[in-house]
Amino acid sequence: MIALFYPKVDGAGRPPIGLARMLRMYVTQQCFGLSDEGIEDAIYNSQSIRAFVGIDLGHESAPDATTLLKFHHLLEANGLTRQIFDTINGHLAEKGLMMREGTIVDATLIAAPPSTK
Repeated sequence: MIALFYPKVDGAGRPPIGLARMLRMYVTQQCFGLSDEGIEDAIYNSQSIRAFVGIDLGHESAPDATTLLKFHHLLEANGLTRQIFDTINGHLAEKGLMMREGTIVDATLIAAPPSTK
């Protein structure tokens, strides 16, 4: 359904990022409630997200937030966002699963003076 609207390689300029990769980034972003910049950072910080999206940082960088924003606009302009999640939820339901929004927790350790109690 998305392939009909996704840019094709025409020889001019940089080739578009693969549709499967962009879709995996989008779904991951929605599942974890991340911003465009947040999913870009998550790809750099999480091996499991990199593996799911299919990015090897030794050979390529993560698509930037602007690229994902353009992908969002493409999906929204063509009314595809609901269809994507209806399709995903249908496949999950067949297997007795359901999708809910998750959370990524980023813990930062800082040095603090000992308590004076």
